[in-house]
Amino acid sequence: MSQHQGKLSGKKALILGLANDRSIAWGIAQALQQEGCELAFNYLGDSLERRVRPLAESLNAALIEPCDVSSDAQIEALFNKIQQKWGKLDILIHSVAFAQKEDLHGRFVNTSREGFKIAMDISAYSLIAVARQAEKLMSEGGTIATLTYYGSDRVITGYNVMGVAKAALESTVRYLADDLGPKKIRVHAISAGPIKTLAAAGGISNFRDILSKIEEKAPMRENVSPEDVGALVAFLCQDHARHMTGGVHFVDSGYNIMGA
Repeated sequence: MSQHQGKLSGKKALILGLANDRSIAWGIAQALQQEGCELAFNYLGDSLERRVRPLAESLNAALIEPCDVSSDAQIEALFNKIQQKWGKLDILIHSVAFAQKEDLHGRFVNTSREGFKIAMDISAYSLIAVARQAEKLMSEGGTIATLTYYGSDRVITGYNVMGVAKAALESTVRYLADDLGPKKIRVHAISAGPIKTLAAAGGISNFRDILSKIEEKAPMRENVSPEDVGALVAFLCQDHARHMTGGVHFVDSGYNIMGA
């Protein structure tokens, strides 16, 4: 599909948290670009820049800028660059989460105070920080989407403090939806089934078991892909979804409805 025929033609999107070509953010970026969206990306540090820049350039990204979402100054600098380049923003994708490795292993009760702060700051508070800046550029309304996981609502072995951070993130989505709704800015959480991303495979000790459980117990008996998530996000950014906001949307082959 050419860039001028898509349902998001003329829209501008900032994607935060792309890591590599297995990232959920990559599936979303491809889906938005296929619908005619112009893209901007951030990266964190030199090593990630080396991965992100070629991917972003392959989608003709308008901006590829450094931004650590734990820094208000860096967030503000990034959004200033977006304002200078585009003058507006239509879509913000928040695909950012982090917890210290030691807080994802062993017992949740042993989560350190500092580890809890870090997980909450980067995985939940950062959505508030970037939404505050995005609001200024979404004068014609817009869509903000973040990524969550079923571990927010149920105990998933090895997810630990990240589950608590995702629960906070989902509540944040509801409060932001209420705040930003009068400006026609919609806020969504996408709860994807487990996907073998770099972060998941490296951070969650029994990740392979989680994947096989979906194939065994989910109604559709199969795992999902970044492309599946991208397709939903692209829909939520269209006018067809203009009265949808504040919800958690599952893309998990139905696993979330099962009792065990």
